[in-house]
Amino acid sequence: MPEMRFAVRWPDGAVTEHYSPSLVMHDHLVVGADYPVEDFLARTSAALHEASERVRAKFGFACTSAMASEQEIGRLAAGFGSGTVEVLRMEPPLPGDEGAA
Repeated sequence: MPEMRFAVRWPDGAVTEHYSPSLVMHDHLVVGADYPVEDFLARTSAALHEASERVRAKFGFACTSAMASEQEIGRLAAGFGSGTVEVLRMEPPLPGDEGAA
């Protein structure tokens, strides 16, 4: 199961990097897109739950690293009443997207 990292810029300009145990994040976020904080939180929460369930289906247990990522994103998001989160990068890219900018 391929794992990935994704980096985002928060409304205050801080950049953070997060982990997902699968490439499912590509189904929920687009590199270069800006999402309102609440939308970003909902999208990443859904994606990380889906990724954790993929781990459960394959190995018989949920992914604690995905849940830790979700908790960290929730903690960070709680500090913003408004604003947008920009998706800076997702690595690795989906197969076939390696040359996309």
